[in-house]
Amino acid sequence: MTDMTPTAGRVWKQMTFEQRHRAALAFWGDETIAADQAQAVQLIAKHNKFRPKTIAGLDSEGRARHLARVPTLPDDVATRLLVLYHLAEQRPMMGAFLDALGMAHENGLIEEGHATPDPAKLGPAVAMLLNAYPPADVSTYLNTLLCHDQQTWGALQGLPEMPA
Repeated sequence: MTDMTPTAGRVWKQMTFEQRHRAALAFWGDETIAADQAQAVQLIAKHNKFRPKTIAGLDSEGRARHLARVPTLPDDVATRLLVLYHLAEQRPMMGAFLDALGMAHENGLIEEGHATPDPAKLGPAVAMLLNAYPPADVSTYLNTLLCHDQQTWGALQGLPEMPA
């Protein structure tokens, strides 16, 4: 039996090109993650059979397009991309979900000490998201929650409302 617990690498692989491109733009725009960016340059170079110097010389849009085309990433890089993507692109959805759960948050970020959702509210909150946002965005968000904190968000798995 294969373990299908979401990992950041699996979530990245399931994202649309557009989602990955937007995530990569946020990634290259963050000036605090030089080590992760250097690792990404190496991954892109290997994937495209280019020299790393060639990739490093591209503008952020060029690096973003190339990174979005890399189908498989190590979990640490994929995790950074997923977090930055959601912070840059999906705060309204994150806030709507937390509001539906009745969880205290600031602009989509859970406030300290309020990190446990009521399992009875999860199904309706997921259904609300699916009615308000594109299914690919909802799936990416919920699977990111699962791979980021299985203990807190594990009740999402197996919900009939969970997008495929």
